[in-house]
Amino acid sequence: MSSTANKSLLDVATQKLVESQVWRSIFRHGYPDTPLNQSLVMMGNVFLHLHPVKVSRQAMKVTYSWCLGGISFFLFLLLTVTGVFLMFYYIPSTDVAYQNITQLSSAVSFGNLVRNMHRWAAHLMVVSVTLHMIRVFYHGAYKPPREFNWVVGVGLFFVTLFLSFTGYLLPWDQIAIWAITVGTNLAPYTPLLGDTAYKILVGGGAVAQPTLIRFYVAHVILLPLAAALLMAVHFWRIRKDGGEAGPPPPARRELEAGVERPMVGVTR
Repeated sequence: MSSTANKSLLDVATQKLVESQVWRSIFRHGYPDTPLNQSLVMMGNVFLHLHPVKVSRQAMKVTYSWCLGGISFFLFLLLTVTGVFLMFYYIPSTDVAYQNITQLSSAVSFGNLVRNMHRWAAHLMVVSVTLHMIRVFYHGAYKPPREFNWVVGVGLFFVTLFLSFTGYLLPWDQIAIWAITVGTNLAPYTPLLGDTAYKILVGGGAVAQPTLIRFYVAHVILLPLAAALLMAVHFWRIRKDGGEAGPPPPARRELEAGVERPMVGVTR
C-alpha cells in the first residue's frame, strides 16, 4: 500500500513539475512518444534543428556525402579555437610579428603544436570545402530548390580562400611578404576599380605596416564573421530543403492539395 502511495506521490510531483511555468518555459513540448512531439523536439532544439525532420536514407550514407560539409565546419571550429590561442601571443606589427612566430615555436608551451594545428587545419579546410563543392555539383544538389544554397556555398568557398590568403601574410617572413606582394599586384587589373582596389587592399603604395593591419583585421574579425553568418544561412537552408542531397520535400501547394510525394527509405 505504501508503495502505491509513494508512486502516486511521485506521479503527482512529476506532473506538477512538468506542468509548472518554469518547466514549460524551457521545454515547450511533451515527451517525444508521438510523431507530433518528435517533430516538436526536432524543431525546438537548436542542435537538432540543423537537420530536417525527415531525410532520405540514401542521403544519410557516409559514402554518399562523405561528411565533407561536417568536416569543413569542424575545421572551422578548430581554426577558431587555435586562432584565439595564437592571438594571445601575436602582435600585428612589422617589427615584432616574425619574432612572435619564432617565440611560439620555442618559448610558448604547446605553441608550436597549436600553430601547426592552425596551419594544417587551414590547408585541410580549403581541400574539404573544394571537395564538398565538387560532391554537390556531381550529385546535382545545386538544382532547384537548392540553387540559393549553392550560391551561399560559393560565397563560403571564397571566404575560405580569403581566410587562407589573409592568414598567409601574418608570419611576416620573406615567403609571406613576396607571396602577398605577387597576389596583391593582381588587384589593379580589377574591372572598374583598378588601382583603387589595390590601395584598399594594401593600404598604400606597397606591402607594409598598413597591409599587415588590414589583413589581420580581415583574418580575425571580418572574414570569420562573414563565414559564421553564411554558415548559419547554409545550415538553415539545408534543413528547409530536406537535407543536403536527395529528393526535396513536397512544396506547400502540394501539401495543401493533399499530394504526398513518395520518399524511399525515409528515416528519422
